[in-house]
Amino acid sequence: MSIHVYYNPLDTACKSTVGAIKEGEQLQLNVFLLKETHKKGWGNRIPTEALQTPEPEECKEPIDDLVLLLNKDGENADVYPMQKTDYGWTITLAVNEVGLYYYTFSLGKKGFISCGEQETGYVTNRPYGFLLTVYSQDYNTPDWFKGGVMYQIFPDRFCKKGTMPDINGRIQRKWGEEPYFRPNEQGKVLNNDFFGGNFKGIESKLAYLKKLGVTTIYLNPVFEAASNHRYDTSDYMQVDRILGTEDDFCSLVNKAETKGIKLILDGVFNHTGDDSVYFNKYGHYSSVGAYQSKDSPYYTWYSFQNYPDKYESWWGIDILPAVNEHSVEYQNFIFGEGGVLKKWLSLGISGYRLDVADELPDFFLKKLRKSVKESNPNAIIIGEVWEDASNKIAYAKRREYLQGHELDSVMNYPGKDAIIGYIQSGNAGNLLHTVRTLINHYPKQTVDCLMNILGTHDTPRILTVLGGIYCNSKEEMAQKWAFLSQKSKENAINKLKMAVVLQYTLPGVPCVYYGDENAMEGHIDPFCRRCYDWDNQNKDLIDFYAKLGKIRTDYRPIFKDGEFSEIRVEDGLLYFKRENEYGQLFVFVNNSSQRYVLQTNGKMQELISGQSFENELEIKPFTYGIFVQQ
Repeated sequence: MSIHVYYNPLDTACKSTVGAIKEGEQLQLNVFLLKETHKKGWGNRIPTEALQTPEPEECKEPIDDLVLLLNKDGENADVYPMQKTDYGWTITLAVNEVGLYYYTFSLGKKGFISCGEQETGYVTNRPYGFLLTVYSQDYNTPDWFKGGVMYQIFPDRFCKKGTMPDINGRIQRKWGEEPYFRPNEQGKVLNNDFFGGNFKGIESKLAYLKKLGVTTIYLNPVFEAASNHRYDTSDYMQVDRILGTEDDFCSLVNKAETKGIKLILDGVFNHTGDDSVYFNKYGHYSSVGAYQSKDSPYYTWYSFQNYPDKYESWWGIDILPAVNEHSVEYQNFIFGEGGVLKKWLSLGISGYRLDVADELPDFFLKKLRKSVKESNPNAIIIGEVWEDASNKIAYAKRREYLQGHELDSVMNYPGKDAIIGYIQSGNAGNLLHTVRTLINHYPKQTVDCLMNILGTHDTPRILTVLGGIYCNSKEEMAQKWAFLSQKSKENAINKLKMAVVLQYTLPGVPCVYYGDENAMEGHIDPFCRRCYDWDNQNKDLIDFYAKLGKIRTDYRPIFKDGEFSEIRVEDGLLYFKRENEYGQLFVFVNNSSQRYVLQTNGKMQELISGQSFENELEIKPFTYGIFVQQ
């Protein structure tokens, strides 16, 4: 006899709290035994009236009592008998210790109810656990960030105002030229060519960003450094002179604030530059650096295997000596009163994006969070994590990013990959699986702050990806044929618009990488870091981004924390809604050649086109829409 059950952790009929739970919170789990007539056709969500029926299917064989098996990561499972009900089984319990847990349901000799496709339960001979994150009771994430729009700026390449200062070792380039990418005679790419983008340039474009609906600017590193990317920090306490003065920086922060735009900075705390106040390998600074003397006040910051020339560095790149996060002196410098974090927060920034968060130990992230929240409880902390952050293992250790003591959110690389995969393949099921997994694994307040990206300074431009041009070397990436033809570019822009609709409407906060809205192209670094072309703008695409930004502004209370639920998923069609006490928004994307008819209730308005319809909507091939009830 086959057993048909329904357990869907994203359905509150089955799990009283969707996603992660708070320590000590009462959690009710319900498993439904389905009638033969109910075993198919309901997708991932069964109507409550069909579930809570007093007439369960009579089984030809008795079903053993169901038990819940719950274990903390790395520990043995505890067994909890479940109570039999008219519709199946139920249990209410509380988990009183923060951590990562897994659970399954045991049917005795008949197998287990394990986590399967789309995070839903199925009966199998092997236990495969549902993931359950339990977070601290005092874990909250900043409300101001939710429902808005982010914009990422690579400072040297966004906008330039005035004259770039002449600094030794820095090559001045003409705006819009190809960035240097070839190694020098020693085989190193120095990244020492600068185009002069600066704070005043960004300030001059605040009206443009406001038009796009931007509420948060994320700046790649702005501290003094030798390279144009500035991930090789020379002095954490100074802004780079090419960008302007500290007064210029404060002016940008304050002018942005008047337009309802907050700034967050890139925090690079795993490594410094070798050409820095702290390491001072070349003697360019008046300080006594760790490379110069073991008596240096910075000596404990670094780990030397053979002093001074052999030392730990980030991924073996010797210009980026790795910091010893256990150094008390380094911790005081970063976290202490008057330290790095608190200085820049005191100047009005609203948080940090943490570079290579995987490389920062849990104890360090906990201290970082404490320091930041002491200065500004509403500051946001976003980690660079490329995988599922709930169960990530880095350097043989399970990480604790989202358990309430470290990060507010992460860069949503799984979501990026899933959206791109959907656009390229037309498989809506795979995209839905990723969305459901993140919702199930993360705290709700983290999901609402997810940094939803389609590209960054570390990835190829999204238009290049969707255009399908692949290169084997940087020499090829610099060739004219590595750019899209006019027709190919138009096709790629159509795909991009569909991707952006998803980026702007799925749970989280969309983050636009500067110039994506202007159809910028480019492969990996440095080609994804070209100068913004202000003389040639793609008005149609910019207006599209502005339209979506306005929709997010107009319906921000829903986007802020509205629940996600799929309504229909079929081949290339994904139809879902966002809903809370402020209303409902319906979204569809049809990345297929099929036509569909969606049934609606009453008069509706599609927000992108402004068109109205009533009771049903015909979905044409390769289209998308966002609509609300009028």
